[in-house]
Amino acid sequence: MFAPRPEEQEPRSTLPWVIAGGVVLIVLGLIVAFGHRNTPSNPGGAGLAPADPYAVNLPITGVKMSQAGSMVGGQTTYIDGQITNKGTKTVTGITVQVAFHGYAEPIAQKSTMLLNLIRTREPYVDTEPVSAAPILPGQTRDFRLIFDSVPRDWDQSYPEIRVIQVTSK
Repeated sequence: MFAPRPEEQEPRSTLPWVIAGGVVLIVLGLIVAFGHRNTPSNPGGAGLAPADPYAVNLPITGVKMSQAGSMVGGQTTYIDGQITNKGTKTVTGITVQVAFHGYAEPIAQKSTMLLNLIRTREPYVDTEPVSAAPILPGQTRDFRLIFDSVPRDWDQSYPEIRVIQVTSK
């Protein structure tokens, strides 16, 4: 009887919260939709660096693979091939990215390394960097890439070799 009367509260509208939630969902949807377009195109496989612009002038052919055992029980894998300079520049350095594709993953192993040219084959194969014997326009040279290990789930197909950096003069 003497207690104060409770104040009547105005009913609150939920419309502002519904609008705010809708705006947040639209913004998140736009971020997801346009975020994938900002990812650089990589036609050779996920995770590989883009090819150097001059790489179109450096076709790789005659790729062969071999393995050799070591005295400590390991195996070394070799990738041999030829590279031709079909451009107009003298190439003084080549960096490649090699991707071994796997059964479970698109890329089971990715290695970035300098391409080494074969200097001699007798009495054993000896290599040298491209800077020691630049590749002139029109010239074809033998190369060798050496791997101390390959992934266990490698699908046994030839790995992808991508020229990602070229230095020239």
